[in-house]
Amino acid sequence: MKVYNLPAAVNQQRRAILFDMDSTLYTHDEYARTQIDLPIMRLAQLKGKSFFQMNDEITVYRKTWALEHNGQSISLGNVFHAFGVSMEENIRWREELCRPENFLAEDVRLRSVLERLASLFTLAVVTNNPVSVAVRTLRVLGVHDILHRIVGLDTCGVSKPHKEPLYKAAQLCAAAVQHCISVGDRYDIDIALPLELGMSGILVDGVTDVYNLPDLFA
Repeated sequence: MKVYNLPAAVNQQRRAILFDMDSTLYTHDEYARTQIDLPIMRLAQLKGKSFFQMNDEITVYRKTWALEHNGQSISLGNVFHAFGVSMEENIRWREELCRPENFLAEDVRLRSVLERLASLFTLAVVTNNPVSVAVRTLRVLGVHDILHRIVGLDTCGVSKPHKEPLYKAAQLCAAAVQHCISVGDRYDIDIALPLELGMSGILVDGVTDVYNLPDLFA
């Protein structure tokens, strides 16, 4: 876990926590892999190529993009847009292909942690998956009633990193942007832009780090 720009009097100065969802609120390598591989397979079919050809092209594109942007990462959604996949189609693919019910299970410890955090902050989710996928995921984890403020790919029609989903999440939490903490597992996607906007940031290495978040605010 790495903490950025978190003031000492956090309970009074930071009023909302904006969570990334996938690989943040749960850790499941196989499910994470399917969320990458299955859309690439769908794109390969659309382009008349093999999965391996399409995957190689995407890998080259991402490496080139990183070289041109000071080593930063680009989200898969933005990669797909560059390959001619519309936002509407991207959303539809994710709704069809993401199956959290097949991989995840109720997480009692996560629920306990979020209940403790909810006594101090307003909580929200900001994800590059559609809202419907987020709802299904959070229900499987057993925390949807706590994390019911959701900003998804279809909320603003843009993929993280982008300021619009962050502004929308802050609005849902009735908090100023500078009073929010962004929590996620990818620095370039979940943390860098929030820091630019004046938020705090917490970079986690999966849900095990999320379990320890209340210790920061004790």
